Amino acid sequence: MVKKILLLDNYDSFTYNLYQLIGAQFEGEIIVKRNDAIGLEYIENNNVNGLIISPGPKKPKDIPFVKELIKLCFRKIPVLGICLGMQCINEVFGGSTVRALYPMHGKAVTISHSGTGLFLGLPENITVARYHSLVVKVNSDDLIISAKTADNVIMGIQHKRYPLWGVQFHPESFLTEYGDEMIGNFLNIL
Repeated sequence: MVKKILLLDNYDSFTYNLYQLIGAQFEGEIIVKRNDAIGLEYIENNNVNGLIISPGPKKPKDIPFVKELIKLCFRKIPVLGICLGMQCINEVFGGSTVRALYPMHGKAVTISHSGTGLFLGLPENITVARYHSLVVKVNSDDLIISAKTADNVIMGIQHKRYPLWGVQFHPESFLTEYGDEMIGNFLNIL
């Protein structure tokens, strides 16, 4: 059976950059759907093997469907949230999304990470692209902070037991080192 990934598009200009990055490594079917074009039943009715939630211009509170989809999926299939997608994951587990001290749009910064999950096999410190003005505050024993900046801004989270990850930065950006490896680590779990 052909594996399928649902790439949930939150109306972001980076979605098809992400599509290209996934497609370069994934031999299955990549289905792109806007966040208001499907219902919760889509995942089960279409035998989706993984969910990637794109960045987007809104706040998690503006897209409750995405949070409901995360709740439905995270125990069943691997889920990766990018930027807004990570913020939604964090809120599902009781965290908050707040305004950053200063916006970071098109900025390359160095992060440190756990070396596990998405970061498996990567150097200890890597450069990533930040395009956001919101940040997360984690408030859950179920989530682990897996990456952060030198000034302790959370750049990655993962669930302790389930294949659920989020990154605040953009692995699909040319400013991010090892973006293809991070996506590859996610795809290897499918």
